Amino acid sequence: MNPTRYFTGGPIVAALVASVLALPSLAADLTLDEALRLAEDNAPSLTAQTAKLQAASSAAIPAGELPDPKLLLGVQNYPVGGPDRWTIDQDFMTMQMVGVMQEVPNRDKRRARTEVAEAAVERAEAERRVVRLKVRQATALAWISRHTVERKQSLFETFFRENRLLAASVRAQIAGGRAPAADAVTAKQEAADLTERQDELASQQATARAALRRWIGPAADEPLAGDLPSWPIAAAGYAHKLQVHPELTAFAPITREAEAKVREAEAEKKSDWSWEIDYQHRGREFGDMVSVEFTFDLPLFPGSRQNPKIAARHAELNQVEAEREALTREHAEQLEADLAEYQRLDRAVRRSQDSLLPLAQEKVDLTTASYRAGTGELASVIAARREQIEARLKQIDLEGQRALTSAKLHFTYGETHP
Repeated sequence: MNPTRYFTGGPIVAALVASVLALPSLAADLTLDEALRLAEDNAPSLTAQTAKLQAASSAAIPAGELPDPKLLLGVQNYPVGGPDRWTIDQDFMTMQMVGVMQEVPNRDKRRARTEVAEAAVERAEAERRVVRLKVRQATALAWISRHTVERKQSLFETFFRENRLLAASVRAQIAGGRAPAADAVTAKQEAADLTERQDELASQQATARAALRRWIGPAADEPLAGDLPSWPIAAAGYAHKLQVHPELTAFAPITREAEAKVREAEAEKKSDWSWEIDYQHRGREFGDMVSVEFTFDLPLFPGSRQNPKIAARHAELNQVEAEREALTREHAEQLEADLAEYQRLDRAVRRSQDSLLPLAQEKVDLTTASYRAGTGELASVIAARREQIEARLKQIDLEGQRALTSAKLHFTYGETHP
């Protein structure tokens, strides 16, 4: 027996083992950090902004260059009458011409066009930062929403188990003659209500998963991992960070672009010029010729041509400044509203944990004990249990809403924007 033949499949086995070991990583649970990374890699809106930035960068290269020269070809003094008509080499005045012409916009105009192009690149970079913020924020909101729904779904196994215990207690009460037979239906009604709530949550989960899939693709179907994020909310410092909001900082290159367009319009009052050199060939008995020409624009009517353009560009600049002020006020209002909402939700979470949940549990215990002792009614137990279920679900809702609000604040003001 040849022992070596048992090892001939070693490389294949090793490859299979490596593949199996790699499988868990392919189906890894989806943390919030991983979702944010996938969103930045896969979001089509970010890809579009990257392409826009590349386009602006490429367009800026020729912005201040001279126009392409023009090649001139033609025939001058071509006879259409007389004995030499329709001939190109009989009349001494007929010339075959080849030349080059170059247009030269004035220096101020070329400099302004360069500034417009450079500002457009900066504007594209700023707009990409804005889109990145929105993508990360929307991804976090979708992840938190799905996490909240799935936390609520996880409670229903406990709810159904408690319902089964209640049903067993009701049957015992009926068997002992301490409760009417109709009480058995009440427990079944509660189970049906729980099933309906569970179906509603399944629909909400599908919606939340679809929202997450919009940003990260198929990975949104993976199980979630990790707890709700807990970012520090520095309310006192956010007002100072308002001016560095990506949407507001984007107005700096927009303003520079509008100012450069004003200068470009003002440069229209200065003459552009062009030069042209031609070589004219005549018959053998006549000498060839060379012509040189210079052409200058004459902006003689600024009132009906250049001045209206300048006024239009100034109006656009004023529009940009007014829009920036309007957006600043809008973000200031939203910041105050979000901070107030976060503080309200934070207090509500603590109140629910410290007071509402314990009181709901105490009420269930007391009504259940009274029912088992034959001194209470099942309706009171069901009502207390409904309040407890609502309190437990509301607790998760409040925590989810607090996380959503903190995400808005964190990604807008608490995160460093590249």
